Amino acid sequence: MENGNRRVVMTGAAGSIGRAVVPTLSSRWSLYATDVAAEADAVLDVTDVHACREAFIGADAVIHLAGVPDPNAPWEELLPANVFGAHQVAQAAVDCGVRRLVLASSLQAVSGYPPGQQTRPSDAPRPANLYGVTKAWSEALGAWVAATSTTSVVALRIGFFASSPPSGPDVSVRDRAAWLSPRDCTELLRAAVEAEGITFAVGNGISANRYRAADLTETMHLLGYRPVDDAWDDR
Repeated sequence: MENGNRRVVMTGAAGSIGRAVVPTLSSRWSLYATDVAAEADAVLDVTDVHACREAFIGADAVIHLAGVPDPNAPWEELLPANVFGAHQVAQAAVDCGVRRLVLASSLQAVSGYPPGQQTRPSDAPRPANLYGVTKAWSEALGAWVAATSTTSVVALRIGFFASSPPSGPDVSVRDRAAWLSPRDCTELLRAAVEAEGITFAVGNGISANRYRAADLTETMHLLGYRPVDDAWDDR
């Protein structure tokens, strides 16, 4: 499929990642940006499966970014969007015959591993907070979709997304090592949508940092992801 004709629906497009990547990805695909907030192309409540189906009709891919992004959020806040909403999006994608569903997981899904251990996409989820639990759920949901339908799934364990490398006295080396720049995030989502020959895959989403909280070898090989930014680049 020619990229200019590729219809891609993005949920949560008014969030920090969505706002950063939409301008570039809109020039590559026919991108339909949705959010529960009004500043997107269309308002979409991801807990409404009927609305999701209407939005996904004719889509080649769905990038699901919507959800509560706070690792410290209580269960009552996480449940509607991160658990129930993720299911509604996945079900609607299957119902509409979407080719590729891209799910925003998080490195929080593996935050329970020992400090300093570099995680790999093949590592089983081991969350250290309930937010990470909801991201482990989204990965399991994606595996279910891929095993029971024609929709292929890429779940991305996104790291510390920020416009510049995190710094300051409260920032750990691991936070810096997990940095994902807006430019590399755009490339990550491009690769996750366009990669061929995938049924189900988990990928790590960080930049090309000198020291890496997560290994990128598998993700770069499988998706064709080519990050360029480095949290330790002094230029």
